[in-house]
Amino acid sequence: MALLSTISMYVIMVSILAIQLPLSASIGFNYGRLGNNLPAPQDVVALYKRCGIQLLRLFDPSPDVLEALRGSNLKVSLGVRNEDVQILASSPEAATQWVNTNVAPYKDDVLFRWITVGNEIIPGPQAIHVTQAMQNIYNAINSIGLTTSKVTTSFYLLGLASSFPPSAGAFTNEIVDVMKSVTTFLAQTGAPLMVNVYPYYSYTSDPSHITFEYASFQGTAPLIDGDLKYFSLFDAMVDSVYAALEKIGANNVGIIIGEVGWPTAGNEPYTTIQNAQTFNQKLLNHLQGNSGTPRRPGQPLDAFIFAIFNENQKPNGVEQNWGVFLPNMTPVYPLLSC
Repeated sequence: MALLSTISMYVIMVSILAIQLPLSASIGFNYGRLGNNLPAPQDVVALYKRCGIQLLRLFDPSPDVLEALRGSNLKVSLGVRNEDVQILASSPEAATQWVNTNVAPYKDDVLFRWITVGNEIIPGPQAIHVTQAMQNIYNAINSIGLTTSKVTTSFYLLGLASSFPPSAGAFTNEIVDVMKSVTTFLAQTGAPLMVNVYPYYSYTSDPSHITFEYASFQGTAPLIDGDLKYFSLFDAMVDSVYAALEKIGANNVGIIIGEVGWPTAGNEPYTTIQNAQTFNQKLLNHLQGNSGTPRRPGQPLDAFIFAIFNENQKPNGVEQNWGVFLPNMTPVYPLLSC
């Protein structure tokens, strides 16, 4: 009897501890490959592991990268190219072929956490094909026994008719029906919506009303929105999407941040190494603090910082300067312990 009591007490204590332990956010980096001087994929994977990076996002399948990811234990978001979405929506056979080519050969050695159908494809002309493409990919990955991967898509904030204050967040009339369809699928399959959030662009488009401090998690005078207080533009932008989701009855759909970051050059005086370091360091602190957002307190956000490398085959200017590492894998500025 005493043994049973001891065991019961142990179970209760473990249960209490499990309840009290905070959920933790996972942090990753977008691995863009538009450069002719980038390191070999196996070196990139080694860099991620050495720096303790947990998540890696690919915008499209690359056999070389997928081979390098075997056995790495990195959680991977594998992207479907925007130009492939329509055919994957119209043909279950095409979706099966895509999965058999890009997922099945690696499924036992690569942790496919998300399959992301398109990047910033909503809003846009291909948006109407997203839900069916997600459904066909979902069916295909389940047919090969890959039941732990979530199928999602990528949304960006041009799809909001309003975002200020955050509680006013609402989808545009153009995409509201698409988002109802997409979020119904996400809710049914337990997948989050991937959202690209760029305080940099909001700040630089209106610096007379938005301060760098508010844009970089250093705000001291909060934005008041009803009972909620916002000390960072990032939280306000994320919560505007949550508010939009609530307005279409998708309260139970979570969010993962697909892209967030700050460039180091190309639009001075806003783009400096110091500004980028400040933003990304404060971002990491914010995400790892597991505070969630004012609208979703205590709900951590997994996030992919944009990007791991500067990419010299992108358009000149800002687009080439989002990386936290140079192509030779030296840091552009100190951010990670590696």
